[in-house]
Amino acid sequence: MLRVLSIGLTTLFVATTLVIGQDAALKTREKPAAKDAASEAIDFNRARELFRKRQSGEDLSPSEEEFLKRAMEARRKQQGGPAPVPREKTGLVPLSDMTAKDRYQGQDGGLYGGGENVPPEKHRQAALEMLDQIQPLDREGKPSDNGRVVLISISMSNATQEFSTFKRIADADPDKSSQLTIVDCAQGGQAMAEWVSPRAEPWAVAERRIANANVSPEQVQVAWIKLANKGPRGNLQEHGQKLQRDTQAVIQNAKSRFPNLRIAYLESRIYGGYAVGNLNPEPYAYESAYPVRWLIQDQIKGEAELNFSAEHGAVKAPLLLWGPYLWSDGVQPRQGDDLVWKRSDLADDGTHPSRAGQEKVAHLLLNFFKTDPLAKSWFRGK
Repeated sequence: MLRVLSIGLTTLFVATTLVIGQDAALKTREKPAAKDAASEAIDFNRARELFRKRQSGEDLSPSEEEFLKRAMEARRKQQGGPAPVPREKTGLVPLSDMTAKDRYQGQDGGLYGGGENVPPEKHRQAALEMLDQIQPLDREGKPSDNGRVVLISISMSNATQEFSTFKRIADADPDKSSQLTIVDCAQGGQAMAEWVSPRAEPWAVAERRIANANVSPEQVQVAWIKLANKGPRGNLQEHGQKLQRDTQAVIQNAKSRFPNLRIAYLESRIYGGYAVGNLNPEPYAYESAYPVRWLIQDQIKGEAELNFSAEHGAVKAPLLLWGPYLWSDGVQPRQGDDLVWKRSDLADDGTHPSRAGQEKVAHLLLNFFKTDPLAKSWFRGK
């Protein structure tokens, strides 16, 4: 994947229209204000096409890269609002390092709550039962010795950069099952809010990618979903609850489109403290972990809209689990694995992963799927 070279890249060209200049409907006798010289010289239609070109994996020439960088800086100025101050660490404590007694805005620690980083026993047993149901399927979704198990990703630009790198190294790994097909369905600019409608374009793109991989929706049994929305605002409850609602809709849509989807591994963002734009800086990147936990906790409590078992009514969702927790406080090593995020792990905008950051996430994913007791059976094959 190409390195993202400017601030707020994903948010700059995903809007349906790009309005520049003054409102033509305002009729006054005042002399129109002069346009910003830098903005006046920029063809934003060309910038949007260059952005799409880069998102599709094509190389840009040095002059094209420079033009795109100028366009994004001009757009940032038009959008207004103070830019965050990049920093090597925030003082926030990784959710996996917090105990049951620790608090962050009223929330206790642990990926699953109560200071625990593993699911409660009842949910763990349900996950083991779901894992037993994952098996090679033919294109109609029927068990077949010659069938496939399909793993997909769902989310935005960070996710497709990370997951496509994971796919490359996983496909070359000798421990990966020969019957596992990995398809990157995450797409640049398509955060959770963009997947909410069951008729949204990202779903059509995802199904085309699945078809291009010579597998079918009925063979999709595992998903990796990274939670994020563009430009979050407000406190944890405000932006977190919106992210939770949007992701719940995405999870339900995925189960509807992929009827044999058994397990979804949910993910929060990597460190955002180096961000120079408002796409998803800290503490929003850190706080994206809490909606992950809320969704899993709601399912454990028996929330009907997240029901995964036919014994309890209409099935609306796959079973939900944490994937590998990716956040650490910048250069401050977290407990257990000493994970850090250096400035070189992030691209120029401080939000998207650099090539080094993509490799870091990819290897964390690979290690998780190869070794985690609630993942390795389908990844390695039975």
